[in-house]
Amino acid sequence: MTTADVSDEDFQQILNQTRHFVRTAVVPRELEILAEDKVPDDLRDQAKKMGLFGYAIPQEWGGLGLNLVQDVELAMELGYTSLALRSMFGTNNGIAGQVLVGFGTDEQKARWLEGIASGDVVASFALTEPGAGSNPSGLRTKAVAEDGDWVINGEKRFITNAPVADLFIVFARTRPADDKGTGIAVFLVPADAPGVAVGPKDAKMGQEGAWTADVSFTDVRVPAAALIGGNEDIGYRAAMTTLARGRVHIAALAVGTAQRALDESVQYAATATQGGTPIGNFQLVQAMLADQQTGVLAGRALVRDAARKWVDDEDRRIAPSAAKLFCTEMAGNVADLAVQIHGGTGYMREVPVERIYRDVRLLRLYEGTSEIQRLIIGSNLVKGAQK
Repeated sequence: MTTADVSDEDFQQILNQTRHFVRTAVVPRELEILAEDKVPDDLRDQAKKMGLFGYAIPQEWGGLGLNLVQDVELAMELGYTSLALRSMFGTNNGIAGQVLVGFGTDEQKARWLEGIASGDVVASFALTEPGAGSNPSGLRTKAVAEDGDWVINGEKRFITNAPVADLFIVFARTRPADDKGTGIAVFLVPADAPGVAVGPKDAKMGQEGAWTADVSFTDVRVPAAALIGGNEDIGYRAAMTTLARGRVHIAALAVGTAQRALDESVQYAATATQGGTPIGNFQLVQAMLADQQTGVLAGRALVRDAARKWVDDEDRRIAPSAAKLFCTEMAGNVADLAVQIHGGTGYMREVPVERIYRDVRLLRLYEGTSEIQRLIIGSNLVKGAQK
């Protein structure tokens, strides 16, 4: 396996610190995050000090330099609490930051990556549009070359961290798809560039404190140096590669959340009584706990395997989609069973499993819906056989 930049020993320390932070500092304040629809500033500052805004950014740019095998272990810890925590720095480490790490020019990396790694810059991934979601080929945002600059026009939707972003990684079409490629390029657009407008914060079913909004680009002018990789045809590949990596991370996040739902369920079943008997003594409740535990164990094994295959460059297509598909569907099932085990209590606002039930629903939608994952898995299997 490829050697990691961070030794197992050092990584264990990072993991232990993160786990301690999540369980002692964040878990007790979940209701505050829920009520205020905001991660408190002191928790944000603590996350910055711990290096969480740049844990997956290479060390030469000030990040911790974790590889994907290590990333998923961290994600399973981050999934244990309100998903808004991870969302704060998720795009810096994930889809936005990785586009720069994997495809940016040396100048672009030097300009942005240190700020992204430290958390001084919040990077936002502007791909989704009203008519183009999980499949970027339907993209309508346009970038036109003009007097040595690029002029961008279009609308983006559900953009994570848009209300607090300093930098948008914007996907735009420079020409219709042709023999040379998809015609999709990626641009670095500072949030304060004239013509960039961020809409009001979206009101969502769950994930309070994780902010998304629409972003519009009206005659936004950026220099030629803002084109990622200095190449028009890098865009689509950048999106696909970065999303595939992100899928393994989201799968791990789902496992962490499912573990929390399981722990809450076991605790409740062991102590809540029905007619004087703990409900955990009833076989039908034990059966639900068994299904939860089995799902969590299977998901954890699958995530670790997919991350290893990614790092070894053995499978960067089917395994990420299979992990994302299984783990996010599993988390939904485990959360549903958690509410069932809690009975009426599980339906009450401010009970952890009620929040988890709403939070995990989104995991089956972003970074490619479950349906898109099935198409990726199925089409790649058939293509492989036809070769």
